[in-house]
Amino acid sequence: MNLNTLSLVNYKNFESQVFDFDVKINCFVGANGIGKTNALDAIYHLAFGKSYFNPIALQNIRHGEEFFVVDGNFTKSERNEKLIVSLKRGQKKVIKRNGKAYDKFSDHIGFIPLVIISPADRDLIIEGSDTRRKFIDSVISQSDKSYLTQLISYNKTLTQRNALLKYFALNNTFNADTLAIYNEQLHTYGTEIFKKRDHFLSVFIPIFKERYNAISQSKETIDLNYKSDLFTTELRTLLANNLNKDKAIQYTSVGTHKDDLEFLIDNFPIKKFGSQGQQKSYLIALKLAQFDFLKQQSGVSPLLLLDDIFDKLDENRVSQIIGLVDNDHFGQIFISDTHADRTEAIIKQIHQSYKIFRL
Repeated sequence: MNLNTLSLVNYKNFESQVFDFDVKINCFVGANGIGKTNALDAIYHLAFGKSYFNPIALQNIRHGEEFFVVDGNFTKSERNEKLIVSLKRGQKKVIKRNGKAYDKFSDHIGFIPLVIISPADRDLIIEGSDTRRKFIDSVISQSDKSYLTQLISYNKTLTQRNALLKYFALNNTFNADTLAIYNEQLHTYGTEIFKKRDHFLSVFIPIFKERYNAISQSKETIDLNYKSDLFTTELRTLLANNLNKDKAIQYTSVGTHKDDLEFLIDNFPIKKFGSQGQQKSYLIALKLAQFDFLKQQSGVSPLLLLDDIFDKLDENRVSQIIGLVDNDHFGQIFISDTHADRTEAIIKQIHQSYKIFRL
């Protein structure tokens, strides 16, 4: 799969820009704040219908303008595919494939498999469990439509249950029968979500460890553990056992929306005991494993976006990463870097065609 051309109108700092891409490696180089990451984010926008870096859609419209348009021409399975994401102030976002708008954005997820590696990924280590759950959910949803449907249904039911708990507290009332309906729905959706997360991680973790060992040359021992209360107790029982607590805090305190991933290096939390280089290597290995998993599931090489990944890595780790992507396993790659000379020197080590866009 390839992105052939990208057209931007009023997207972030771009007034009007067209890129014509190489089939293998494309590099955006230039000073900080010039728009390198924005160009990568536009590609991400076409795959997911949203920004990777700014969830507030209106803030992706260029200052002083009324709309943005991101237009991409792809080749997938020898077919031409035209995707357009557009947003106008006061209106809903529109995603079109070959001129036809999607009724539900979720129908588009997975059509353009894509993996991005960025400094923003450090949030996976330093932020709360919500960020790590979103990572798991994003990977599984790209290859499993039923998982995404179950996740949407679970979150909708969770919102309704939380609203009911607030209603009980506000009106000093309680209705066990109504709550039981939501409990059973959460149990049904949550159990399936838990099973799929557990199965996914049983496949994903060995791939991840292999990727990390290749980058670090097996200098450290790393691990990734899935933490969920559902390993020991079914969800309907957890909900019943925590009813008084939930009524008091007016929020559902147990369920798959509380699951987490534990990131370890030499059996200690990498957040506290990993160096910057080790943390960056860990995150890159996570994302390369995501690439491997998606390719395995779809049979298509995802687009790979590398945002400023050479920063804070020693030459040895950089060369290991370059060695990893210097083969036919990877398809089209997009890179951003502040140092044009460094980028060109690194790219020349890869025996692939390339284009450099100086912004």
